[in-house]
Amino acid sequence: MIDLYTWTTPNGRKVSIALEELGLPYRAIPVDITKDEQFRPDFLAISPNNRIPAIVDHDTGVSLMESGAILIYLAEKTGKLLPAEGERRYRCLEWLNWQMGGFGPMLGQAHHFLRYNPGVAPYAEERFGAEARRLYGVLDRRLKGRDYVADDYSIADIAIWPWASRYEWQRIDLDAYPNVKRWYLALAARPAVQRGYHVPARVNEIPLPLP
Repeated sequence: MIDLYTWTTPNGRKVSIALEELGLPYRAIPVDITKDEQFRPDFLAISPNNRIPAIVDHDTGVSLMESGAILIYLAEKTGKLLPAEGERRYRCLEWLNWQMGGFGPMLGQAHHFLRYNPGVAPYAEERFGAEARRLYGVLDRRLKGRDYVADDYSIADIAIWPWASRYEWQRIDLDAYPNVKRWYLALAARPAVQRGYHVPARVNEIPLPLP
């Protein structure tokens, strides 16, 4: 059994989707970041950076914070969703790190300025809005002629998709990125993605652009 400490954010949803795809037994433990529960001493003992998600694997005794590290751990634990060796493995890790270093952090800033504080900082809105559009362009070019970012469905797709699911917060029109839109809808139709999206609670339906 794996304890998953999580909340209804893109980073939290990465891990619940992966757990559902891998069929691993887990218990979701909500950490309500709107109430600063991520600063509780018991949670800090697991996640010193006071961020969700975090896991405790009672089979191995391993506890981990940081969604990218958790995804790699779960994939290697099961031998699924991450190639074992060679270029295919590194390609998957390349796009996982692209999400961790750019797509997630930059879109998080877009949420802050475009959704929660519109009109407060026009320069920041332009900067992070433009960067969001640039990153979607990178992803769209990568997905041209491909079903998935690393050719086979992997933890790279699972890491990127939950951030794309907030395209409306980022003022992104997915029609402008047809390859991303096709990929996004294909993943949204996966039962495991649908289950994982609603962990630890159902707060909204998965946003779906018109076909």
